[in-house]
Amino acid sequence: MAQIKVYGLGEHLNPFKAQLSQVIHSVMVDVVGLPEDKKFHRYFPMNKDDFLFPSNRSTGYTIIEISMFEGRTDQVKRELIQQLFIRINEQLKLSPNDVEITIFETPRSHWGIRGLPGDELDLSYKVKV
Repeated sequence: MAQIKVYGLGEHLNPFKAQLSQVIHSVMVDVVGLPEDKKFHRYFPMNKDDFLFPSNRSTGYTIIEISMFEGRTDQVKRELIQQLFIRINEQLKLSPNDVEITIFETPRSHWGIRGLPGDELDLSYKVKV
């Protein structure tokens, strides 16, 4: 399970959020092993007054927060971050300097999904990769 939140200036984020969603999901499928139908993305387009960032970032500055079950190795998490930087740059021309990625891991028992704690779910994919 993974939920993804993306923050950015609305004027920049809105025009390409569908493409960004495709890029992010392709990395989650390829690197983390999420099934194609497990796509939980939330976008938070912000006004300039509500999204402050350092002057060495452009108006394309984008924050990606990934919440997922714990269990992936550090190697998988590093590959996830690296592939996000690479593919976002290649496919959307967004500089790695303008992308910030944070991974939050939570024990499966701390998620409530479909009426059950996450550790009681019969998942169709592996978490420990």
